[in-house]
Amino acid sequence: MPPLPLRTSAHASLVPALVLVLLAGCAVGPAPSPTPGASDRETSASTSGAVGQVGAAPAPPPAGAGLDYQLGGAYPPPDGVTVVVRDVTDSPAGAGYDVCYVNGFQTQPGESETWLRDHPDLVLHDDGGTPVADPGWPDELLLDTSTDAARREIAQVVGAQVDACADAGFDAVEPDNLDSFTRSDGALTRDDNLALAALLIERAHARGLAIGQKNTVELGGRGPALGFDFVVTEDCAVHDECSDYAAAYGTRVLEIEYDDGPALAERLASACARGASVVGRDRDLARPRDPGYAFASC
Repeated sequence: MPPLPLRTSAHASLVPALVLVLLAGCAVGPAPSPTPGASDRETSASTSGAVGQVGAAPAPPPAGAGLDYQLGGAYPPPDGVTVVVRDVTDSPAGAGYDVCYVNGFQTQPGESETWLRDHPDLVLHDDGGTPVADPGWPDELLLDTSTDAARREIAQVVGAQVDACADAGFDAVEPDNLDSFTRSDGALTRDDNLALAALLIERAHARGLAIGQKNTVELGGRGPALGFDFVVTEDCAVHDECSDYAAAYGTRVLEIEYDDGPALAERLASACARGASVVGRDRDLARPRDPGYAFASC
């Protein structure tokens, strides 16, 4: 199974990040020096003219681009980076192509109580009436995608975040935890989650945003057939899944390889040879001046 999906900075790991080892063929970027007086939330707009325009045809991320994955907090992209993924609470980097992260199938850290208060019927409960949490992220609750009515309500709540991504100037959206059905003890199915995904795809496309499948290699070609425009993968080289994603999406792949796995330089070089946009990062997704920060490209 792939590693636990990454979240925003509220999910900083308690395990110290390993030091990134310089390997042949792998360039490790130094911590960029922020512009004096600049905040982490840049105000630069995306360069895509399709953003936020209802009915505009969304463009997927460019193939083989310099990539950075900044869910641990925004910072000026390293030299050569033109595709940046940031949380919905951050502003676009404006370096070329901006992807907006939202938690599409589980509650966001710190928002579980709000969901239980305002939308209790949209949170999955077990037979005893206890909300079902993600075992790896116990502050996240699974959303109940098992009925059409619930899916449509969830799509309205999460859809407001999709709208926020478009309004902020992002080019695309990455809804996380498409694979929540694998953690539901059979209460949810793959088709349940794909039905919700179809509603989020419709919402994103209506706002001119491309939308990416997150992990979930078992979908095969069903992801692009449903309407996903690209895929975001984590450690696909470690788990021997990259060829499956390439079969479904070609070079429309954003690949994150973490520095606590083996042979990082070789994994990055392989991704570049396939035409994927790839980055090597520390698993905590730290910012440049934080302990454990690592960034590598091929």
